Amino acid sequence: MLYFELQSTFELLKLFGKMNQPINISRAVLGIALGTVSILLVPFLAMQFTDQVAWKVGDFLIMGVLIFGTGISFVLVTRVASHFLYWLAFGLALGTTFLLVWANLAVGLIGSGPNLGNLMYIGVIAIAIIGTISSRFAAMGMERTMYYTALSLVLLAVIALIAKMDAYSGSSLVDILGINGFFAALYMISAVLFRKARHKTAVG
Repeated sequence: MLYFELQSTFELLKLFGKMNQPINISRAVLGIALGTVSILLVPFLAMQFTDQVAWKVGDFLIMGVLIFGTGISFVLVTRVASHFLYWLAFGLALGTTFLLVWANLAVGLIGSGPNLGNLMYIGVIAIAIIGTISSRFAAMGMERTMYYTALSLVLLAVIALIAKMDAYSGSSLVDILGINGFFAALYMISAVLFRKARHKTAVG
């Protein structure tokens, strides 16, 4: 997942580099970096007062990359795109992907811990990020990518139920359908917004 996040950010930086707008990218990067550190200070400080929070160095690294990558991606895209609907669509897609990754890493979406069900979500993230990169952030390609990502979540739920993953500890039929349906719905809403923005944004 870290590879996909870094690759997506790299592609955005290349796209950003082709722009003619005089934008102070270093200031944006610094602001996002400071915001990332500020957010990571919350669990760090909590660790000083309670044993309920026990992050390792790897946890801070992974979360730092996710937060920074998400932030820089949104900032760069909002500078490239000129229409509010595109910003909204991309922000929703980005936020949904971040929430999906964070929830899966934190507690697991099917049962708990690193089981086959939770590992399958790597494929969902791959579809979202690879589709975004291949579309080069064009509204039409992004719309299609969001539909594919939503469909992958539906298929994942079907596979999970066929494989009886609802019997995992901490999982149930309602959990699997509810969680996957929730994320699929968010991606579908993003797709609709990209569709509306298709003819109104400089990106698409």
